[in-house]
Amino acid sequence: MSRLAEARARHALDAAGLDPATPLEPASSVTNEVWIGHEIVVRINALPNDRLRREASLARQLPPEVGYPPIIAYGGEVGADFLVLERVAGHPLSRWWPGMSHEQRRDAISQLAGKLRAVHATSAASVPALSHTPQLLCPARDGYDAVRPLLSAIDKAMALEWTDRRVLNRVLDMVEETACHLTPFDSPTLIHGDLTFENVLWDGHRITALLDFEWARSGPPDLDLDILLRFCAYPYLHVASDYEDRTRACDYSRVPWWLAEDHPGMFDAPYVFERIRLYGFAWDVAELLAFPPRTEPRNLPAEHPLHRLRRATEGTGYLDLLSADTSGGF
Repeated sequence: MSRLAEARARHALDAAGLDPATPLEPASSVTNEVWIGHEIVVRINALPNDRLRREASLARQLPPEVGYPPIIAYGGEVGADFLVLERVAGHPLSRWWPGMSHEQRRDAISQLAGKLRAVHATSAASVPALSHTPQLLCPARDGYDAVRPLLSAIDKAMALEWTDRRVLNRVLDMVEETACHLTPFDSPTLIHGDLTFENVLWDGHRITALLDFEWARSGPPDLDLDILLRFCAYPYLHVASDYEDRTRACDYSRVPWWLAEDHPGMFDAPYVFERIRLYGFAWDVAELLAFPPRTEPRNLPAEHPLHRLRRATEGTGYLDLLSADTSGGF
């Protein structure tokens, strides 16, 4: 990380009344600048929003079973808000996973299910709304109203120069045909919103914490499956580069089924496969608009959102692959 990023972290320590000269080491993170000290973790959000301030407020509502790290301080300005946490023992579960035994993995998922049950038993009634969500859906009593942002985004994507309109038309048809399965989509339940094993701490024996509630909000519990199942299908896309080559999708194939056994409330909505596929469309279309194709579709990387959408319409998407790994199926 840059010297400017380190300066932001040390300024945050100073503003929190802590020693700004505390030794810090940078940690990998997708959305924030993260620095780790002997007893503390400093997270800096350099984007023009106050997501960390919102997370600090939300974290105080979480039940102790979730294991969210104790907050030391938070503050800062928009574009440099910070959160200082006590350092909790452990490392991301995804870093441990390649070397864990079958029994250890099964136990870890049982523990994870317990923490998720605690999250999903929490009301989000007093949680401030996000300015935007990763999936292009909005709370609504009716599924067709819930997908309005997605339908609008598909219309915008149709106008992109290098898009494949045949794929988008198939997506449009599938969204319109299955939107009814989201009814209702205004659950007061709290969801994590960014559920990957990078945000789960494991100390070798137990899960010590769930981290990074920046995207937490109200929603049905199965909405947390969208990112988790995507992670299980393509885990190497979500981990730090130093162990990416040891991170294999086959090691995660049993995770959905173990989780379904231990937290059936995440899977018990009618038409859950169709619902999660809609969540995937709502994520991938947002990604398509954020990263529009700059060349013909055939020249795009395999994991470009346009190709993810195509595979989902053809029945070869990540949900289909996970379902094919077992005789259970969604």
